[in-house]
Amino acid sequence: MTTVFTNAGQLVTNDPAHPDGDGTPLGIISNGAFAVDGERIVWVGRSTSTPDADTRRDLDGRTVIPGFVDSHTHLVFGGDRADEFAARMAGNPYSAGGIAVTVAATRDASDDTLRANARRLHSEMLSSGTTTVEIKSGYGLTTYDEARSVTLGREITPEVSFLGAHVVPREFDDRREAYVELVCGEMVEACASDARWIDVFCDRGAFDIDESREILRAGMRLGLAPRLHAHQLDRTGAVELGIELDAASVDHCNHLDGSDIAALAASNTVATVLPGADFSTRSRYADARRLIDAGATVAIATDCNPGTSFTTSMPFCIAVAVRDMHLTPAEAVWSATAGGARALRRDDIGVLREGASADFAVLDAPSFVHLAYRPGVSLVSQTWRGGACAYSLS
Repeated sequence: MTTVFTNAGQLVTNDPAHPDGDGTPLGIISNGAFAVDGERIVWVGRSTSTPDADTRRDLDGRTVIPGFVDSHTHLVFGGDRADEFAARMAGNPYSAGGIAVTVAATRDASDDTLRANARRLHSEMLSSGTTTVEIKSGYGLTTYDEARSVTLGREITPEVSFLGAHVVPREFDDRREAYVELVCGEMVEACASDARWIDVFCDRGAFDIDESREILRAGMRLGLAPRLHAHQLDRTGAVELGIELDAASVDHCNHLDGSDIAALAASNTVATVLPGADFSTRSRYADARRLIDAGATVAIATDCNPGTSFTTSMPFCIAVAVRDMHLTPAEAVWSATAGGARALRRDDIGVLREGASADFAVLDAPSFVHLAYRPGVSLVSQTWRGGACAYSLS
């Protein structure tokens, strides 16, 4: 059954080549319309030239954008770290264990508890316009708990990353090499069937370059594609490693020099920035402005996790990226949609064109600029995923 959506005041397509668009990267069509058949978009153009359809929906001048693609999250976890956040905001050092607190809570939680929490957070994402989400493991750090984490993540999305190399758990404090061996062997083998990606936190206090390379290659041998937490806390060479292995994305990117930026601009690897994490930790913001000016592909993601970025809102991250990373509203929206799709090496999402998945958000606003212009205001009135309404305000 074909449905035509008409009368979009602004239709953001991310298709700069569309003949009815404005020629910008966002490919904006004024008074736009599009047709959906099943899960796919089958036509895009102006409302004055719509094809025949079984049903029609009038968007009443609202703005339509591709659904947000949140390419870096940690939704499967137990517990809460509000006390840690409060202490950090008060300027007090926090000594209760950070990630280790979440690891303990995750191990103690039942599958049903972890599932309910992840689904609750995913529902929040749908209500703010996110249609595709990547989910990492990394709070179990045993073979059993990592395997169930990726299995629970796979119930929500095919974009699951095995992150057994998040940190070395406390029980391996004096046996670091044994933990790396566990991750590269038994653990990744138990997780590979439910994961698409392998990820490593390659940074100060986590895993070094040699360990990260060994772990990533172990996953790659099992068919997992690499991505990396890189240069959040220090410049470690993780960006170079990501490019060497043709990683889809290197994420955080707070500490880059000119050679890192030039290398990313010349590569197929996306630089994913995480404004929520920088905001929530009062950290140095990633220099997304410099990355874009150099020609690198930038994605924006939430990094939703209980310790350092407990937000599910891509609109919030867009507003922070505009305010504090010095992106234009257009650049931020592109990075949160098409940029996220590139970070997942997908061309069927993050864009509204013929053949793409019918994933889109309807904004109760006259322009996409309002996502940054009205920070903290819920503007998403509907979210559609695969041609079905996944969230509606009314």
